[in-house]
Amino acid sequence: MSKIWIYIILLTLFPAFIFSQKLSNLAGKKDSLMPGISTSISFPLGNISGENKIYDLTVAASNPFITPILAKAEFEIGANEQTVYIVPIRIAAEASQGLYSVILHGTDQQNGATFTKTSEITISGNRKLSLTSLNSPELIRAGETIRASFLLKNNGNITENLILESKNAVVENDASVILAPNESKVINIYKITNPELGQNEFQNLNLSVYSPGNTKENQTAYISVKVISVKPVENDIYHRLPVSASLSFIGMKNMGIYDDGFQGEVYGKGSLDKENKNQIEFHAVSANPVDFNSFTQYEEYFVNYKKNNFFVHLGDKMYSASYLTEFARYGRGAEIRYDLKNISLGGFYNHPRFFRDIKDEFNIYSTFKIRKESEITTGYLYKIPRKGEINFGNIRLYSETHLPYTAGKFKISKNITLSGEAAYSKNEQIRGTAYLAQAQATFERLNGNVMYMRASPEFAGYFTNTSTFNGNLQYTVSKRINVFANYVQDARNFQRDTLFLAAPYRSFLQYGFQYKYLQNGMVTFYNGFQKYQDRLEPKQFDYYERYFKVSVDQQIGIFQVNLQGQFGKTNNYLSGFNGNSSFYTTNIAFEKFKTSFNIYASYAITSRYQMQNEKQIYYGARIFSRFSDKNSLSLFYQNNYMPEEYFRDRNLFEVLFHQQLFLGSELDLSGRYSLQRGELGTKDFIFSLRYTLRLNVPVQKTAEYTSLSGNISNLGVKKTDGIKLMLGSNLSVTDRDGNYLFKNIVPGDYFLEIDRSTTEIDDIPDISLPASLHLVNKENIFNFGLTTASTIKGIILLSEDEEKNQYSFVHFQPKTGKKKNQSIIIEVSDGKQTYRKIVFIGETFDFTYLSPGEWKVKLYRNGLDKRYKIAADSFEFNLKPSQTQNMAIHIVRQQSEIKYQQETIKVGYNEIKKKK
Repeated sequence: MSKIWIYIILLTLFPAFIFSQKLSNLAGKKDSLMPGISTSISFPLGNISGENKIYDLTVAASNPFITPILAKAEFEIGANEQTVYIVPIRIAAEASQGLYSVILHGTDQQNGATFTKTSEITISGNRKLSLTSLNSPELIRAGETIRASFLLKNNGNITENLILESKNAVVENDASVILAPNESKVINIYKITNPELGQNEFQNLNLSVYSPGNTKENQTAYISVKVISVKPVENDIYHRLPVSASLSFIGMKNMGIYDDGFQGEVYGKGSLDKENKNQIEFHAVSANPVDFNSFTQYEEYFVNYKKNNFFVHLGDKMYSASYLTEFARYGRGAEIRYDLKNISLGGFYNHPRFFRDIKDEFNIYSTFKIRKESEITTGYLYKIPRKGEINFGNIRLYSETHLPYTAGKFKISKNITLSGEAAYSKNEQIRGTAYLAQAQATFERLNGNVMYMRASPEFAGYFTNTSTFNGNLQYTVSKRINVFANYVQDARNFQRDTLFLAAPYRSFLQYGFQYKYLQNGMVTFYNGFQKYQDRLEPKQFDYYERYFKVSVDQQIGIFQVNLQGQFGKTNNYLSGFNGNSSFYTTNIAFEKFKTSFNIYASYAITSRYQMQNEKQIYYGARIFSRFSDKNSLSLFYQNNYMPEEYFRDRNLFEVLFHQQLFLGSELDLSGRYSLQRGELGTKDFIFSLRYTLRLNVPVQKTAEYTSLSGNISNLGVKKTDGIKLMLGSNLSVTDRDGNYLFKNIVPGDYFLEIDRSTTEIDDIPDISLPASLHLVNKENIFNFGLTTASTIKGIILLSEDEEKNQYSFVHFQPKTGKKKNQSIIIEVSDGKQTYRKIVFIGETFDFTYLSPGEWKVKLYRNGLDKRYKIAADSFEFNLKPSQTQNMAIHIVRQQSEIKYQQETIKVGYNEIKKKK
């Protein structure tokens, strides 16, 4: 019995030695076979008669891609013998996934009796895509279209439904393609380049192919193209400083009185050298012809300079010593700072412009860095009163005030930072102190910040007789849920510039949580209390309110929608009654036709002000449209504002129009109705017409001009004179001897191009153009020649070998209908330029406009059936000028070396009969 199985195994392995192909084990009904292999199918046969029998056997398959290697045979089986007949088969690589049958037909030579046996095999699926770059230009001029082709091939045995997309180009083909097994398709993409490109650049294009249900087979291919600018930005041998100069005509009707006039402005910021070591900024604005507000500029002059570790400022700015002593004081003066490795020294002098009680102030300080994010600052501020006194709230100071202070910031760990300040004030009458402490924590899920400040009643700094406490906390419970809490208590007494009004006094606590119910939708719940008190007299509001608030943000198509509802209980201290306050607010934003729209509406029933259950309606809209890169229009309207916003200038209606007249020249027109700070009902009108000129002022010469010259030698063409050459934005024309010259060229990288309209149609340079040149010397020479182009032409021929060899196995006959779909890739290259084409059997091809010289031709199979081969897959030619090289590419049928087996090995077993 063991000998029988040894024979079976030997016969199973036998075809592997014949065909030198991958061979599987004996295939049964449940076997899952891969395409592209050879295997064997076993059929059990038995002879229950008492005499020997000889059968004529034929084998067929249910699919042409499954080919029996022994299609016909004569088989002898002895009397009462049981045996196994082995049929070797070849499964083509193109065979699709599925269930197939191999059928054995037998005919008895003596009596003609027949039998049929069927064996089923399963071919498994094999997914394999390939995407390769086929053709793309190396260089292209700006404004032209980049066109590239890719070869997509299904090397598997499953029909693929594929999606095509490119992130930075347009796919010419359909967005999807269906590829049968072993089928290939050329995919084309294109991109229109910007004709206004200012400098040469590389552009990378990609093509991605994927199957929606099979992400593992995703394929992406890339090509890179050099885009040459046809309108390059004018290169410069000077380092320049950006400067803008503008002139505005402003008119304003303020409280029924109309004023107008001109206002000029000059602003510049940049470096004085190309290494950016000497940085400068300056600003000059003439006096405002109308009353100052948030929509016009105040008279201002300053210049600051920075080099390495040194900084100096002269003129107007917001001067600051420290948070407690002088937080923000606008004035005219000077500031200086010098930074060493770990120590900074500095100081300033300031003459305040909008705080009449202070005549002058001086400040010096030093900062010592302990670590990268930790430092300690100590300083001294000296204030001189105007007319002998300073009025700090209820405190009147009649002498100069000294304010030493120290502040520090300490990075305790990567998550926790502590900071604080302590200050002391002293004059001839009183002394005071103030301090500040702050902590900040940042963790993966938890963020928090807390700050407390206290100034004594006698402290004469920026704050006096006040305290403030601010804190916030946020914790991320999950990706969808956040919880938060905020507390704010404003400082009551501080010495703000009279240029601005102070915001109402606030004290509020707010806490809640946020739930993200969709990727583009979330809801937030708030609860807490708030206290608002007017700082002006007579007061317009003074109330305490407990409230609950809901806010929903949802993206619906192109619309971003925000809905809010707030419900509160209000204690009105000003009017002495209690009541309800409810607010309902809607914000809708969307963008269409290069225009953004934002619409706002609010309805309130409130007890915060003079009347109980007072109804208020607020609504407005903003429209911003960018017609092009050169002009835009903005419109805004809001019917009114809440009384709590009185401290700032508020727009009621606004129109802004911007137009770029030409490069570096702009025109702006604006007009608005507004409520000025402190006003609740009187509207003022202001308009402005502004012209701006943007300049680049030369401040340093960075290079000397260079030149490029050369000669175009005649290598067998009709003429070399009158040929136009282009180097960036520079042009040159050859003389009668072929000489050319470019003068006054800024050093740098360029591409030298030739205008082919000025040469004969078959003329071609002996080098690859455009040529990349690096011009650095004072004089540069670049010579090349002009010759006539060569051509390679050819045809693809199929050579059929009709001579039959005597094989023991049936010779495979290819389907002639498949020939017309067979193709190869032809590649020609001279080492610098490479061109490819897909050519089908029987077709002609040509490669024109080739430079004379050594060219290599390589052939690739592409979609060629495995039953064929390329007789010779590489050629080399030395092309002469004007030569047309003809060639023939032969495709021949594959010949398998099959050895003849002289005798058939029988494998069988005898039935053992039980004795009665």
